[in-house]
Amino acid sequence: MSSKSRVRKQGQSAMSPLLRALTTSRSAHEPVTQTMSLQAYAVLDAFSRGHGARPLHTTLSRHLLVAQELARAGLGDAALAEIERAHAALVRIDRRERETGRWSLEDEDYASLCAALAIFDGQLAVASLSELASAQARMIEGLMRSARLHALADTTV
Repeated sequence: MSSKSRVRKQGQSAMSPLLRALTTSRSAHEPVTQTMSLQAYAVLDAFSRGHGARPLHTTLSRHLLVAQELARAGLGDAALAEIERAHAALVRIDRRERETGRWSLEDEDYASLCAALAIFDGQLAVASLSELASAQARMIEGLMRSARLHALADTTV
């Protein structure tokens, strides 16, 4: 039996040099962050004009979850309460849609969402692609964990 260790050397990255360069490159960073920001603001605009839809609600919710994860990672952690207020606004919007069949946005909800998206925009300006990818991965893990808990609760009822 070989006595050679198969353990990776300390400091050796699992990421390829090309991928590492892309995650730190500002030229690769800008198109990604601008797309995310534009998408979030376009969804908010659609809701403010009464043109909301379930997929748009989901998109905005996911962007806010990423903002929340970035804040927890130290990028705007003082703004976490504002992001949570925006989540509460999305819950109210969803509830109104279920009750009335229309996507409506109250002034208070609009203000909360605008404030949270401004925070998100600031986070996108300073976060690396690696930090964004980590925040998105944590967001997806949280969604999957939540779905498993709901499924478990449904089977025990």
